[in-house]
Amino acid sequence: MIDIDKVLTRLGITDLNEMQQKTTAAILGTDNDVVVLSPTGSGKTLAYLLPVAHEIDTESDDVQVVVIVPGRELALQSDTVLRDMSCGVRSVSCYGGRPAMDEHKVIRKVQPHVVFGTPGRLNDHLDKRNINPYNIRCVVIDEFDKCLQMGFHDEMSRLLKKLPGLRRRILLSATDADEIPSFVHLNEAVRIDCLDAREQVPHRVTIHEVRSEIKDKLAALSLLLRSFEGGSAVVFLNYRDSVERTADHLRREGFAVSHFHGGMPQEEREAALYRFSNGSSNVFVCTDLASRGLDIPDIDNIVHYHLPQGEDGYVHRVGRTARWESTGRTFFVLGPEEHIPDFVEGDVSVYVLPSPDLLPPPAPAKMLTLYIGKGKKDKLSKGDIVGFLCKKGGLTSADIGRIDVKERYCYVAVLADKASRVLANTAGEKIKGVKTVVEIVK
Repeated sequence: MIDIDKVLTRLGITDLNEMQQKTTAAILGTDNDVVVLSPTGSGKTLAYLLPVAHEIDTESDDVQVVVIVPGRELALQSDTVLRDMSCGVRSVSCYGGRPAMDEHKVIRKVQPHVVFGTPGRLNDHLDKRNINPYNIRCVVIDEFDKCLQMGFHDEMSRLLKKLPGLRRRILLSATDADEIPSFVHLNEAVRIDCLDAREQVPHRVTIHEVRSEIKDKLAALSLLLRSFEGGSAVVFLNYRDSVERTADHLRREGFAVSHFHGGMPQEEREAALYRFSNGSSNVFVCTDLASRGLDIPDIDNIVHYHLPQGEDGYVHRVGRTARWESTGRTFFVLGPEEHIPDFVEGDVSVYVLPSPDLLPPPAPAKMLTLYIGKGKKDKLSKGDIVGFLCKKGGLTSADIGRIDVKERYCYVAVLADKASRVLANTAGEKIKGVKTVVEIVK
């Protein structure tokens, strides 16, 4: 059993919030199923991982817990949180868009205690006996309102039937579902509801409307983003082709932009997300795919270029800002015939766009992301990368930002004005005795 206090110290967390305390107590102090409702950004992933990891037998090589998530990004994010806990609990993440055989090899190598995955891919691994179902005692359904929607019903029903030893179900979300399907078989569930019925979005979020005099709102969007003076912004649209068009337009205007939608190859989506999260871009143009499961701290502004398609969608979009106790702003960019949806609660103020002559040009990104063509399989650590970039690249540790070490490569954020020097200095150089590729992620 893990020492929760030591894990929290390792993560730099002094105290759990009320929801996390209640969730931990419910999971460790009862044998009941547990349903947790809590706002986006309140720390639900850690709330269930701490007690679930505490209950795992780390001496065993069996899969004991399956965490079902609606999308790849949440699977990766949750897996990362567990790895950062460094508590001896092994895990893997499984999702569509890459060969199941590659994941099977990782499963055999890692021998995970916890598997994070999307419903379809988990069904695939269970059908192929890549995952032994007989010692799985607990299933966690994260974003259960999404996972249990009609489109997932068949997959979810088939998946849960394949877990004969299941004893416990833990469900979490920022929005409630109309009903929990009978196939989930909730048994005397402890319900932890930390959603304020009077508060649709956190009171720390201010709501604004921005008027565009013409139907094509790109000019208004550009002025709005310039008025942020480099503050981070997520711009939500409802269609993939609109994301591409808008991102291309903003790039031509000089903004540092990443874009993200479900039609992109996974490698491109991952690179876009890393560039935004590490400060290599300050504008993230996306569909609602990015409204769930992306844990990016310190987002200043949420922009609804297209209106959200319902209250739940609105809540999840706005949940990207004002995480934990920070503040944030959300903006509706409205054309001549558009209005704020009726489901939006709270005071809405008119945000008057300044004259273009009074605004600075688009702010450049402070960081650039480097790709280094070696990773965990090459025994590369964050310390190795810092040493390489300082010794060979001519940087100081203060010039280096976020570092993400993947299986076969790394992403590293460095100060933008130092990037060209790094590329010149590291050309043909070796890291841990092996030559590698170092290039800018665009």
